[in-house]
Amino acid sequence: MKRRPRLWLGIGIGALATIVLAAFAIWRDDILQTLLDPQIPYSVYHPPPAPDYARADAWVTPLAAPSAAGPAADVFFVHPTTFDGGKDWNGPIHDKGAAAELSRIMMPNYAAPFLDAGRLFAPRYRQASLYTSLTLWVDALEARRFAYGDIRNAFRFYLAHYNAGRPFILVGVEQGGALAARLLRDEIAPDPALRGRLVAAYLIETVVPADEYGPGAANPACSARAQAGCVLAWTSVRWSDFVQARRVLARSVVWNARGQLVGLAPRAPLCVNPLLGAATDAAAPERLNLGAVNATGLDWGARPGVLVRQVAARCDNGLLRVTRPRSDSLRPWGSWAIRHKAPGYNLFYADIQADVAARLAAWRTAHPAPAPVIPPR
Repeated sequence: MKRRPRLWLGIGIGALATIVLAAFAIWRDDILQTLLDPQIPYSVYHPPPAPDYARADAWVTPLAAPSAAGPAADVFFVHPTTFDGGKDWNGPIHDKGAAAELSRIMMPNYAAPFLDAGRLFAPRYRQASLYTSLTLWVDALEARRFAYGDIRNAFRFYLAHYNAGRPFILVGVEQGGALAARLLRDEIAPDPALRGRLVAAYLIETVVPADEYGPGAANPACSARAQAGCVLAWTSVRWSDFVQARRVLARSVVWNARGQLVGLAPRAPLCVNPLLGAATDAAAPERLNLGAVNATGLDWGARPGVLVRQVAARCDNGLLRVTRPRSDSLRPWGSWAIRHKAPGYNLFYADIQADVAARLAAWRTAHPAPAPVIPPR
């Protein structure tokens, strides 16, 4: 009889633990999201110090020597979210965790496909935290808007000190894609000289409004692979996951004419199928998938193993529907925070490589180098 209180105590503790675990399972996303909330209005928030783009450590990759010679093109790359949040709305450029995730996951998977095209310029910037992509509160939108200032400054520095009149490719992934879209609209499209040097813009895993990239736009959506100066944008969702598709569209925000972020609805997003290189709702079967890659953890510049024919893809209502990859290495993995960012693999790695090569060739055809002047004898 003396053991009965201990028995009931054990049962009570077990029941309480079960309730706590069940509650965590039900409200897990809300709990983890709340832990990333800075809990301070953006109006009184003091962001981290601004990057100095004259310093090498303000760039992810080493800066090439300023010269008009060398590779035929440059790549200006705006990286995706790697900073989770916490006390800051915008991450310091040298946050250790964010920097490690950038070099280990994002750069090998999303920047490396462009290495054959030319020199890579990838600025570090005070990125909006992961938390800001999980809510539509005004403070979160202000943090995303703030990040654009760094990207604009980095691009202007690159043009003034490194571009030297070369053609360039604009690339942005996820948060970086949204910032690159505004850069394209505000800095590149209004300048005829810059617009003429743009080989293509890749807005990967990025929602942008399709009506801004129509046939009459300064930089229209790509309609064929042998086309330069155009825009490729897509946001991928699993083929039959309609819940995910609705969630993506409900959370999507785009830039308005005043530089504010507003909801996408009722506009439709732009979808350029990376397997076809064109804005079309035609289905692309697996045989057209030139190669997917999980390059996470590879040394920078190392060539990853390419997995061919992994997915089929089709644009449907502005979203890119993709089938389940054949390889287990191309499926979501990692912590809760990792799973809410750009995937740690690239389903279209080799397709992007081929696409860039084709558009660079098209640009060169449209802009032949002047014939050398032969002095008279």
